[in-house]
Formats: sequence, C-alpha cells, structure tokens
Amino acid sequence: MRFSSRHLLLFPIMAFAASWPSLSCAQEVEEVEAAEEEEGEEIIVQATRTGRRVQDEPVRVEVINREEIEEKILMRPGNIAMILSETGGLRVQVTSPALGAANIRVQGMEGRYTQLLADGLPLYGGQASSLGLLQIPPTDLGQVEVIKGAASALYGPSALGGVINLVSRRPGAEPEGEVLLNATTRDGQDATAYVAAPLTGTVSGSVTGGYHQQSRQDIDDDGWADIPAYDRWTVRPRLFWEGPDGASAFMTVGAMSEERVGGTLPGRTTPAGESFVQAQETDRLDAGLVAQKPVGTIGTAHFRASAMTQDHLHRFGSVVEDDQHGTLFAEASLAGAAGSTSWVGGVAYQVDSFRSETFPLFDYTYRVPGVFGQLEQELGIDLTLAGSARVDFHSAYGTQFSPRLSLLYRPGFWTIRASGGRGFYAPTPFVEEIEAAGLSRLEPLGELRAETARTAALDVGYARGPIEANVTLFASNVTNSVRLDPIRAERVQLVNVPGETRIRGSELLLRYRWDAFVVTGSYVYVDASEPDPGSSGRRTVPLTPKHTAGLVAMWEDHDKGRIGLEVYYTGEQSLDDNPYRTRSPSYFELGFLGEIAVRENLRLFVNAENILGIRQTEYDPLIRPARAPDGRWTVDVWAPTDGFVLNGGVRLRFGGGH
Repeated sequence: MRFSSRHLLLFPIMAFAASWPSLSCAQEVEEVEAAEEEEGEEIIVQATRTGRRVQDEPVRVEVINREEIEEKILMRPGNIAMILSETGGLRVQVTSPALGAANIRVQGMEGRYTQLLADGLPLYGGQASSLGLLQIPPTDLGQVEVIKGAASALYGPSALGGVINLVSRRPGAEPEGEVLLNATTRDGQDATAYVAAPLTGTVSGSVTGGYHQQSRQDIDDDGWADIPAYDRWTVRPRLFWEGPDGASAFMTVGAMSEERVGGTLPGRTTPAGESFVQAQETDRLDAGLVAQKPVGTIGTAHFRASAMTQDHLHRFGSVVEDDQHGTLFAEASLAGAAGSTSWVGGVAYQVDSFRSETFPLFDYTYRVPGVFGQLEQELGIDLTLAGSARVDFHSAYGTQFSPRLSLLYRPGFWTIRASGGRGFYAPTPFVEEIEAAGLSRLEPLGELRAETARTAALDVGYARGPIEANVTLFASNVTNSVRLDPIRAERVQLVNVPGETRIRGSELLLRYRWDAFVVTGSYVYVDASEPDPGSSGRRTVPLTPKHTAGLVAMWEDHDKGRIGLEVYYTGEQSLDDNPYRTRSPSYFELGFLGEIAVRENLRLFVNAENILGIRQTEYDPLIRPARAPDGRWTVDVWAPTDGFVLNGGVRLRFGGGH
C-alpha cells in the first residue's frame, strides 16, 4: 500500500493562495518560524553533506520520516520496496519475475541510474543489483532521503538518475528494543528485532537482525511460480561515538545470506517441454565508517569509507553462473562557512569490480578517483544559490565533468526551487534483461560510451496551517543510452542507442491535516520517448505509465493505533516484445491498514494489500510461448503478480520510554 503518498494538486496553487489574507513580509517570516517550532524535531538531511534542515536546502531533498517508515514496516517488514514506492516520482519496477527482483526508477529514468546508499555509503555496491532492493529490511531506518535528477556532482557515476540515502536510527538516552512478527496469506513469514542502548558516556550501539521466509506460489496454476521462494537472514550491528566539540564517528558491519528459487515447479515444464528452475544464492558482507571532526576555525573535516563483497551463485535452467561483485569507497572532505557563504571540497576514490568464474570475459574493474566542490551563497534573507561540480577520472570511460546548479527562494509560506545538472553512468553488462536472464547469451562488450544525462526541475511548494501543496515540473535528456539488441536467434548485444531519450513530466500533491486525520492525494505525469529500434521515428518508453494517481486517508493516535485506506491508479503502459499485447490496461489498487494498541508496549496489526485482486496473469500468462533471444522465459511485469494478500502480526516494544 502507498500510505503518505506525495505530490498532488487538486486545484491550482495560485488560486488557492490568493484566497488567504495578505501579510507583510515580517509577519510571514514570524508565522513561518512559529509553525516550524510547533512541528517539533527538526529534520536534518545528510545526503547533501551540509547537515542542514530539509527546508533550508537549495537542492530538493524529499524525506520519508520514521513515522511513515513505521507504517510501511507493517505492510512489508522484509524489504524497503514499499517505503520507496510511496514517494511521488519513484516507481518500483520488477525486473525479474522469476526471482521477484526489482529496481527503482526515478522520474521515468532507468533503475540502474539510481544510487542506493546507507548513511551516505555504497554498502550495497556502487551499482546495486535489482535483488539488493529486496534484501534490505527497514527495521532500523530513521529516515529515507531522496534526491531526484542527475546527482553525479554529489555522488559520482552511479547517481545519474538520483540518490536514495537510507539513514539509520540513532540510539536514545535509554535502552530500547522492538520485535515484529508477521505472516501473510501467501505463506510468507518475517521476524525482525532491533535493540539499541548507550554503552558509555560517549558511545552507544544498536543491533538489527531479521529472518524472512516465503514459499513458492503458482497462483494461476500454469506450472510457473508467480511468487518465488526465499529464505533470508540479515544482521547489522552499529556503533556511534559522540566526542567533544562536535567530533563524531559511526561504524557498521552488515551480513546477509539468501537462497531464492523461482521458475518451473517440480514436475512442470515450459512450453518447450523442459523444466527451467531459476535460482540465486547470495552472500553479502559489508563494513562502513563515517567520521567528522572540527578543524580549528577553518571548518569541519569529514571522512567516509566502506567495503562490500557479494557472492552470487545463479541458476538459469541448465546454466550455472558463479560470480562476485565488490566495491571499495573512500572520501575525505572539508566543509566551512564564512558569513553568508558555505562551502565543501573534497576528494573521493571508488573501485567497482566484477569477477565471473563461468564467463570471465565479462570481468571488469572500474577505478574512479574524483574531486568535488560545493558552494552556497545566501543572496538575501529568502534567496540562496548553490553550485556543485565534480570531476571523475574513470579508468574505462575517461574524464567526466558533472555540474549541478540549484536555487532556493522562500518568500513567506512559499518554497520555490529550481535546479539543473549533468551526470554520467559507466555501462556494465547488467542491464535489466541480463539480470533476469544471465550472461550466457550476451556477446562480448564492444566499445561502449558512457551514458550521460541533463536534467532540470522546477518545484513550487506552499504550506500553511493544515494545508500542504506542491507541484514539480521535471525534464531529462539521456544520450548514449545502452540497450540490449538481438543479433540472431539466441544471441544479444549491448549497444549505445543513437539519439536521445527524452522525459518530461510533473508531480502534484495536496495534503490536509485535521487533528489525527491526514488525507493525501497524488498525481504523477510522465511523458517519456526514445528512438524506435525498428524505424527512424520515436516510441514511448516501455513500462512507463503516463498517469498514476493516489488518494490516501489515515487516522492515527499514538496511544490507540492507526487506520488507513488507500486507492491507487496506474494508467496504461507501452510494452516491449510482449507476444500477448502492445499496451497494458489501466488498473486500480485498493488497500487497508489497521493497528491497535493492546497494551502500552504491545500492538496488533493487519494489512490488506490489493483488495480488488488485480493480477497480471488474469489478463495474460506470465510465461512466454517461446524463450526470448536474451534467454528470458517471462514477459515484463506491468501489474501485480501476487493478487490479494493479507498480512498481520504483532509488534512488541520495550524501553526507551515505551
């Protein structure tokens, strides 16, 4: 379900604002400051390195706070996909129906362009795999920060489409813990636990662990699993140190192991008359460090470092692929301010590697040293201009320059942001189709060029009293986009597409708060086109609905519980290489969430997902009549594949004032 959906405007903002009495500038500033004080704890963002309040950032950062995260945990405790699908302009796209893998598309751009970070570190890899999204439990998240558009100026080549930064919960002054047990009507189970406590006067720590299980489900009884089976455990300890004069350090280690199985069920076959089991075993280990220390009157020194190794054992029918991904990252920077000017400058170094025991011709090691800088200037009491730039010296794709310019104007209750930037992405063999089908049918990579994009956005927001409204206009042009092309019956190759992929769109929001009730409406429009591989013209980018909308109502009382209802609409989508249809039908999803506080530390919850039972296999089969040239046995996913699902469980909290 998509509770707390963002970005809707049901009537023109200007007309709405005109209905309010006029105020002097001084009165407006005083009322805005008073309203911010009433909101309680300030939201500080980390994704831009400045450590400022979200409303003071010239770069637009959308924040999903802990309260919203808790709602999504009740819906899907096993991964973060539900949390991210709530934010306007983000779309969770299934990339491998056999394994359930999915990535995040930002404002219509390919999912591989989205950089996924944890506390500013690439703990899930410089180019996180689609399954990585489904292997991250949300239990210990404090907030999620989203930057849309080319963010290579901030985070290098993996952030062409945007950045999603998962910020961990910080331990409080008292020991606290939480246990959640969940079960679904599709035979899935989740058990997660979180414990945090101060250890000394300056050191605190937390540990998060989880076990998640799902059995294979063939809902339409065609012999192919619509829901893959998996068995996964995760553990992540963290240490936090707060020193004198603003010095601090954060350290973490994470481990995850998963076995996932899909494809044909035992005794069943594909239309070719053969069994085709698709499976993947994953073992990941990572470690990270974030530290800062004031340096006299100059500013504050910051240091980040991480390492990640991930072993995969894939099975695609009779083909077994054994490989390993690795990422090493280090960054040092110095930040300071003088009067109305603030600045950040630093150096970074990242290594991304891939080694295949089965197909070593696809091995690569990308070494990318870089230098970056960011300068912000307050031009007036309500006006701030920010510029950032980065130069990366990529070992395979040469020197790349990535600038970004942002403007913030805050007159009274209005917030206006404008930004534009350029970024690049270093191609790898792992486009969506290859992640779903493996490397066995892929030709050796030729002389590919780096994918580049120019993005721009204009954002206008208004907040006063119980009303919040926002409209965003965005655009991007992607050049040298990499595409998988068939060259004969069972062989494919990666090529740079001539011409541009053009994306234009808007996000709209209206939210109304009344005591314990919150009503949110959203609408997103995306017009995306790309060169047509079959002609000299253009076509709509597949799997990109032009229209999506949602309406959400939520009642919440911290001492009693919460009740929520949502309706979500997904419009028609263009489909590529689908033997059953060229366009998908539109559909609605309906959901309900309820939680009741039985005791102060004990809560029961139930969540009904997709009550209308919308399922892609009610329209067409998921499995193809014949295997595709790239090796896939399934069509692309354009609607839910699991139908109606009911889940429920219990949440126990202790300590920390509970």
